[in-house]
Amino acid sequence: MQKLPRRASSLKGEADWDERILRRQSLKSVLPHLDAVIFDIDGTLLDSNDANAYAWRTTFREFGKDVPQAEIRAAIGKGGDNLLPDFFSEEELKTLKEPLSKRRGELYDGELLPKMKPFSLVREFCERLKADGRRIAIATSATEEELKVSLDLIGISDLVEAKATIDDAEGSKPDPDIFLAALERLGNPDPARVLVVGDTPYDVEAAERAGMQTVAVLTGGFSRESLAGALATFGSVAELFTRYEETPFAR
Repeated sequence: MQKLPRRASSLKGEADWDERILRRQSLKSVLPHLDAVIFDIDGTLLDSNDANAYAWRTTFREFGKDVPQAEIRAAIGKGGDNLLPDFFSEEELKTLKEPLSKRRGELYDGELLPKMKPFSLVREFCERLKADGRRIAIATSATEEELKVSLDLIGISDLVEAKATIDDAEGSKPDPDIFLAALERLGNPDPARVLVVGDTPYDVEAAERAGMQTVAVLTGGFSRESLAGALATFGSVAELFTRYEETPFAR
């Protein structure tokens, strides 16, 4: 089976799809058998990364630890199991891990998540994928309840065939567990025939460890450089839709 080509650097402001590949062969020959697309939620489909960082920072301060917002923001995309050790010692987490996670959940789920807005043209992009025969799944470090609310806000529940959350995995991103769970929910297709859409370096790393490549978007606030492991980088899901024929998803 032909493997997907690795990305190469691109001109600033343009998609990171390797233009030399585009000159040599059509996208159809590059991706002849794309079966499914697995989406991250926060920062990819829902504009919620800043709110997640705020919830963690507020929680940390309530527990006596004042961490700069920028440091927490850089860790967003990880689940709590991988984020908390960045800021608390192993000894501290023996007693604080559960109450920290619980309090963060109260703040985010109860006060912030219901106010979040989806990025534009998400449903239209998903509908285009479905029209081209691509199955759609979600893989997120969020909880099952958070995912349910998020999908209702985004308005794509009816288009999603499979879902995997931190509740389905032992470890959150950048561990591959959630993506592996999503693949299992899809019936274990060949990972080489599945693309991930995500916004953080942790999506890219987790997908790669699960045998998949990522098309990254910049809406999560991470730089192109930090997403350098992705197959391609676009500004947003809206750009993936409006420039669909230039993307790795085109038939």
